[in-house]
Amino acid sequence: MIITARELNRATLSRQLLLRREPLTVPEGVRRVVALQAQDPASPYLALWNRLTDFTPAELDGAFTARSVVKATLMRITLHAVHAEDYPAFRAAMRPTLHASRLGSRFAEAGLTPADAEELLPELLDFARRPRTSAEMRAWTEERLGAAKRDGAWWGLKGYAPLHHAPTGATWSFGPRPSFVAAGADPDVDPDVDPEAEAEAEAEAEAEAAVSVPVRREAEPGALRALILRYLAGFGPASAADVAQFATVRRTSVHAALRDLDGLVEPLRGPAGETLFDLPGASRPPADTPAPARLMAMWDSTLLAYADRSRVIPPAYRPLVIRRNGDVLPTLLVDGQVAGVWRPVDGHVEATAFHPLSAADWDGLAEEARSLTALLAGRETAVYRRYHHWWSKLPEAETRILRP
Repeated sequence: MIITARELNRATLSRQLLLRREPLTVPEGVRRVVALQAQDPASPYLALWNRLTDFTPAELDGAFTARSVVKATLMRITLHAVHAEDYPAFRAAMRPTLHASRLGSRFAEAGLTPADAEELLPELLDFARRPRTSAEMRAWTEERLGAAKRDGAWWGLKGYAPLHHAPTGATWSFGPRPSFVAAGADPDVDPDVDPEAEAEAEAEAEAEAAVSVPVRREAEPGALRALILRYLAGFGPASAADVAQFATVRRTSVHAALRDLDGLVEPLRGPAGETLFDLPGASRPPADTPAPARLMAMWDSTLLAYADRSRVIPPAYRPLVIRRNGDVLPTLLVDGQVAGVWRPVDGHVEATAFHPLSAADWDGLAEEARSLTALLAGRETAVYRRYHHWWSKLPEAETRILRP
């Protein structure tokens, strides 16, 4: 079967809940879209506002607090918000990449080896059964390794260890000073628990930690297959290169996993003749399916989940919205494609279009801006302000203030 570029675009929008907002709970919505980029604390909130009917920030606050949705270092070695049930397989698939990136040169410069990390992990995870601040974790590391090794050791461990970011009660649940908690730890731990029960729980946690973090040079095959199936459900159809880009996993590993999934995935022929893979029966709307305007969050996963990003970002616009240092600007999505960027200014939304838009397009963006302005009014009207310096580097383009 051959799929056209426009059909590919509509399939992506459908999987990512961008053709229409859906009446789902926050955990259900996160599960459907697989993973939300979470480098900026506000981005998962704006991503879900784009996708869910009647979304309120308090719903995501509650999901983070209950840890039905968790924030952790995962795909592309960046922070993502994912459904708690997806986290174990995602991390198992990512473990070789996290191992190589976080226990490599900087870790070695501190005089440490990966074996040292494995030895430290059980005690670290036991210490983090309750949320711990970065200062507490650094102090813990210094106590065991000394001041000279503290910074390099903690830098490696905080990315490699199975740790979740614990909500700190900031504007968007997470502030600039993160706290950490061991994956799988009870979010409702009482600091005044019975000593005998606490001792038993500590023993169980240590035993679990000891068996949950073995050194592996390749992703666990079952975990990688699970990640690929979840990825295709949320982002397919996609190539092996797309999967490797999304997860920062070796292409050879992806190809092997896809071969193992024969019968569970089906090959398609892409617009340029490339081989794509998808789940049989997955949503692939017709090319003429209407796509509403959207004001996308910074680092929205839809813009970053592919090696070939032209299905959503016109190639000429890619360097404008994905900067060399890795910043990905908040974008205008018009007819399913990036058409410009937006930012809040003086309580309004300022939209800059890279090409002429129709009156209907501007009306659609204005309607979204009214909804977004209302959402931000209760949290942070100047969201993403620290990234406004990029606007001086944009080419001449039409800019409008979309007032509520």
